[in-house]
Amino acid sequence: MTLLDWKEELKTICPSEHISFEEPMSRHTSFRIGGPAECYIVPKDAEELKQVILFAKANAIPFTVIGNGTNLLVSDDGIRGIVIRMEEGSFSEIGTDGDRVLYRADAGVLFSSFAKAAVKLGYSELAYATGIPGSVGGAVVMNAGAYGGEVKDTLRSVTVLTKDGEIVERTAEELQLSYRHSNLSEKEEIVISAVFALKKGSPEEALSLQADYTARRKDKQPLEYPSAGSTFKRPEGYFAGKLIEDCGLRGFQIGGAQVSEKHCGFVINKADATAEDVMQLIGYVQRTVSERFGVVLEPEVRFLGF
Repeated sequence: MTLLDWKEELKTICPSEHISFEEPMSRHTSFRIGGPAECYIVPKDAEELKQVILFAKANAIPFTVIGNGTNLLVSDDGIRGIVIRMEEGSFSEIGTDGDRVLYRADAGVLFSSFAKAAVKLGYSELAYATGIPGSVGGAVVMNAGAYGGEVKDTLRSVTVLTKDGEIVERTAEELQLSYRHSNLSEKEEIVISAVFALKKGSPEEALSLQADYTARRKDKQPLEYPSAGSTFKRPEGYFAGKLIEDCGLRGFQIGGAQVSEKHCGFVINKADATAEDVMQLIGYVQRTVSERFGVVLEPEVRFLGF
C-alpha cells in the first residue's frame, strides 16, 4: 500500500482534519526534538482509535501511540508508519466506594490538570502529580510518580484497547504495577481511560502540599529548558543524579545536549540539540557511570524511530 493509498483509505476512518503527513515530531515532544512522522493522527474517540489500529494491522503498517510526548526522544529521521496521539478528553466523578470517590479520566487528559483539579477539592493523594507533565494514559503505562507518590497508590482500573481490537476493563492489580513499569506495553494494550479512587480531605492541606512540591521542583529541576524529565530510572540503592555528579559530569555537553547544571539527573536541550546529540550524551553518561561505579543506568526516556 502506497502513502497515497493510506491517505485515501484513512479518510474513510477519520476526518481529514485529524490526519497530517510528514508532521514534525519536534512540535509534539517536550524535548522539542524529532523528525517527521510519516502519518500523524489524533482520533476523536475510542472507536476511531480502534479503526485506525485495525487498519494499520491489516496493512502491516507500523504504528506508535503517544500521549503528551513528555518522555519521548524521537529520531532526527522521524518515525515510519502512523503516530497516534491520544486526544486530551475529560475527567469526571463517577461514584463512590466506601470513603473513596471514583473519578474517570480519559487517557489524553494531562495528568497534572487532573491532579490540580483533584487537589482543589481536597484530594491530597494527587498533590505529587501536579508537576508531572504527561498524560493520564502515559502516567498509567509507566506508573508515574514523584515525592513518594505514584499512580498505583490510587488507580482502581483502566479501560484498554487490546491487541485483538477489543475494548476491555482491567483492574489495577492486573497491570502488575511496579517502579516506573506496568505490563501494558508488553501486552500491547492501549489505555483509553482510567479510574482513580480518591479519599477526600482538607483542600487547604492539599493545596499546601502541592505548593511545597511545586517550590521544590522549581528549586531543583531545570524547568527552563526542554527535556523529557528525569532521564534515568533510579537504580536500586542509588540516585542517578548523584552518580552522574560524582563522575564529574555536571554541565557536560555534546552538541546542543547537556547534563543539567541544576540537576544531573536531567539531560536537557540546551541549544538546538539533535536527537543524535542526546543519544550520544546518554550513552556517554551510562558508560562513565558503569565504569566508575559498576551501576547500569536504565533510561526512563522512550526512544522512537531509532
